Amino acid sequence: MFGLTALELARIQFGFTISAHIIFPAITIGLASYLVTLEGLWLWKKDTTYRDLYHFWSHVFAVNFAMGVVSGIVMAYQFGTNWSYYSAFAGTITGPLLSYEVLTAFFLEAGFLGVMLFGWNKVGPGLHFFATVMVAIGTLMSATWILASNSWMQTPQGFEIINGRVVPVDWLKVIFNPSFPYRLAHMTVAAFLSVALIVGASGAWHLLKRRDTPAVRTMFSMAMWMVLIVTPIQIVIGDQHGLNTLEHQPAKIAAVEGHWENKPGESVPLILFGWPDMAAETTRYALQVPHLGSVVLTHSWNDQIRGLKEFAPEDRPNSTIVFWTFRIMAGLGFLMLLLGLWGAWARWRHELYRSKLFLRFAVLMGPAGLVALLAGWLTTEIGRQPWVVYGVMRTKDAVSNHSALALSITLIVFIVMYLTVFGTGIRYMLQLVAKGPQPYGEHPPEPESGRPARPLSAVPDSVDAASELPSGSRR
Repeated sequence: MFGLTALELARIQFGFTISAHIIFPAITIGLASYLVTLEGLWLWKKDTTYRDLYHFWSHVFAVNFAMGVVSGIVMAYQFGTNWSYYSAFAGTITGPLLSYEVLTAFFLEAGFLGVMLFGWNKVGPGLHFFATVMVAIGTLMSATWILASNSWMQTPQGFEIINGRVVPVDWLKVIFNPSFPYRLAHMTVAAFLSVALIVGASGAWHLLKRRDTPAVRTMFSMAMWMVLIVTPIQIVIGDQHGLNTLEHQPAKIAAVEGHWENKPGESVPLILFGWPDMAAETTRYALQVPHLGSVVLTHSWNDQIRGLKEFAPEDRPNSTIVFWTFRIMAGLGFLMLLLGLWGAWARWRHELYRSKLFLRFAVLMGPAGLVALLAGWLTTEIGRQPWVVYGVMRTKDAVSNHSALALSITLIVFIVMYLTVFGTGIRYMLQLVAKGPQPYGEHPPEPESGRPARPLSAVPDSVDAASELPSGSRR
């Protein structure tokens, strides 16, 4: 397929499936915590606006959660199908960590999800709020175990290699490896920020459509506060994560910066734009700022970092790719900061809900969080190459013995199926968002059926912008 080897196709296939999967857990993490906030405010203030928003976003949460589960199962199977040698080598660590995720986080989410979606009129408000909190905690625990596994692959410790296989000798070191705290914080905050942008874009879109209701204003205002507060925090976390990566994966940072070699006594410039040429070992058309690379990367004026030429050619990540994926992530991050500051200024001028230019910008920034998350994920995973376990096992030694033809066929099948299934699901979620929050009165009506429905029954059977939600859709 396009002259690609079996190894390259296996990497593309896993990259495609995990990229399609990661957006759903990110939305789940952010939305679950947002639902906790909304229900908590409803219980505290007794303002029905928060309850209406809770029911509105719980519909989106239900559909997104289902797609996250399905896409996650497909991804997990590939460890055994396409990366069997990695599973045989490091399964003693990866296997238990993923099992802990199922036994703790997934069971917690699944156990309380039914109460959260269907129990509004069947259990007391305290118990229902507790169920929502447990689901949110489950999503955070899930992220913890998954990132512990991934972080160990990036900065492995707490193990020995016996008879050609990894044997854990210190589980605390395995879990709390050097990059784990930074990756967990960066990913979790990215999920919160992604959902804030989605909620903000939804509110801005409805305001532009002249649907200026208390619920729309409330969710838009909350989203803009979140963007304003969380974006600077994420930038600081990203900076600390970069320093950690420089210490443990210096080749990745050199590739991200397109930095090939140092000149004696000179600082490292920051290359804003350019085209890293792996064959020529240079970054062409570089637009750079003197000293700024040293300031950003080492927090000093003249200190240097290792250049790519200091690493063997077979140990270098593909700088051409990670140079640009990182700049997409960072560029969108600064646009998020601009959105937050602009929102604060518009709020101060009492134009938050009226400035059409600002509202259009907020709509355009809706997918920015997820795009930045994907760009960051590509940066960290491609930047780890050529290692599947950094410094321990090379990716070429981890792949199964499949032919390029077999991998080409399965990759095409995955692409077609994912576009069909998840494309339909995403379109449905967008239709739900376009419907907008509805006023439910003082008490939401009871479900039509006295028994719990299937999980996807938590959302309406059809979505029509001109129609009302079915009475049983708020379960």
